[in-house]
Amino acid sequence: MNEEAEFNLESTVMELIINAGEARSFAMQALRAAKQHNWSQVDVLLTQASQASKRAHDVQTMLIGLDEGTGKIPVNLIMVHAQDHIMTSMLAREMIEELIEVHKLLSKDEK
Repeated sequence: MNEEAEFNLESTVMELIINAGEARSFAMQALRAAKQHNWSQVDVLLTQASQASKRAHDVQTMLIGLDEGTGKIPVNLIMVHAQDHIMTSMLAREMIEELIEVHKLLSKDEK
């Protein structure tokens, strides 16, 4: 891979990290809104989390397609870091969605 391609790869990997971070951040904000029973805000934030997660996943899918399972894309520490971010954000979003459902059930019991 030449220097220009590596620069583009680095930018692409950073895009993955940024989108995964946004997904996690929006999900955490949604959980905070759920604690305050602000259900309309929860829905907005979960939608934003899903959109950011999809953007991160799209970048990841593109990188997998470019690699073609042959090692064309170099695996370095930043790539491993990016994969860690996307997987962590996906798990966080899934767990937070479950916690929000618990908050909804508890808020119904309070009434």
